[in-house]
Amino acid sequence: MKILAGNSNPELASAVAAYLELPLTKAAVRRFADEEVFVEIHENVRGEDVFVIQPTSAPSNDNLMELLICIDALKRASAKRITAVVPYFGYARQDRKMGPRTPISAKLVANLITVAGADRVLSVDLHAGQIQGFFDIPTDNLYAAPVMSADIEARYGGKPLTVVSPDVGGVVRARALAKRLGNAPLAIVDKRREKAGESEVMNIIGDVRGRFCVLVDDIVDSAGTLCNAAVALTAAGAIGVTAYVSHGVLSGGAVARVEASELTELVITDSIGAVEAVRAAKKIRTMTIAPLLAEAMRRISDEASVSSLFD
Repeated sequence: MKILAGNSNPELASAVAAYLELPLTKAAVRRFADEEVFVEIHENVRGEDVFVIQPTSAPSNDNLMELLICIDALKRASAKRITAVVPYFGYARQDRKMGPRTPISAKLVANLITVAGADRVLSVDLHAGQIQGFFDIPTDNLYAAPVMSADIEARYGGKPLTVVSPDVGGVVRARALAKRLGNAPLAIVDKRREKAGESEVMNIIGDVRGRFCVLVDDIVDSAGTLCNAAVALTAAGAIGVTAYVSHGVLSGGAVARVEASELTELVITDSIGAVEAVRAAKKIRTMTIAPLLAEAMRRISDEASVSSLFD
C-alpha cells in the first residue's frame, strides 16, 4: 500500500504513515500562478493500493479540488485501487434540502469523488449516517467514540458522569458513548435554532444535578451551541461540563468563545489541522485519531474486517 498526502492536514498523514511504518508517497501538490491546483506523482504507483489522506476542511473548495485532482492523477497513473481518506467530510451538513430551491451538496461532493475515480471512501464520524448512501462505492464510516471513551475514563473516570447530547439529533451518538462508559446516564439539551450558526437553549431533558457532564458532538463550528449548553447544564446543577467533539471546525470567534465559556475544556480530534489560535488556546485540547485511521487503512488493504475495530 502507498499513502499520498494532500496539503490539508500533512501532520495527520505523517502520523498515519509513521504508525504503519511506511513513507509518504513522493508527490508535488502545488498551485499555478492563477491558483489552479497541480499534482504530480514522483513514484511509480502502477498496480498499487493507494490511500489519499485529505480532509476537506477550510478552505473547503481548495482542499476538495486537491483531493479530486490527486485521485485523477493516481487513476491515470494506473493505481490498482484508490481510497479517499477524508477524516472530515466537508459539505456534510448539507445532507438534505433545508428549504425550497436549496442543494444537497453532500450528494454532489460524493458524486465528484466517485467520478474522479475513487474506488472507496474512508471517513470519520460523518455528520449524518445516510451520507454513506450518497456514494455508489464502498464507504467506511469510522467512529471516534473508542478514542474519546478511553480519554474520558483516564481523566474523569472517578467522577459521576452523565453524557449529554447538545441536540435531539445527536442522541444516537451520545448513547453509543454512554454505553462505552459503563452505561452512564444520558441527558439531552432541547434547543431551538433560529438561524444557521445561532442557537438558544430551551431546557435540559434529564437530571444532571451533582453530575459531571460530558457533551458529545460530531462538529463544533461557531461553538455557540456547546457554550450555551454549558451555561444551561451549570444552571441545572451540573458540577462541571466538558465537551468531546470529533471535528474542530472552530470558525470565526469560536476559539475566543470557548475560552470565555463555562466549559472545563473542549477536546477535539486532529481530523482537521489545528490553526495557531487552537494550539494556543488553554481550554482546547487535541487528541489524535491517527492510530484509528491507520488500523482501518491496514485492514482495508489486507481485506480484513473494519467494523471489528469497534466491537
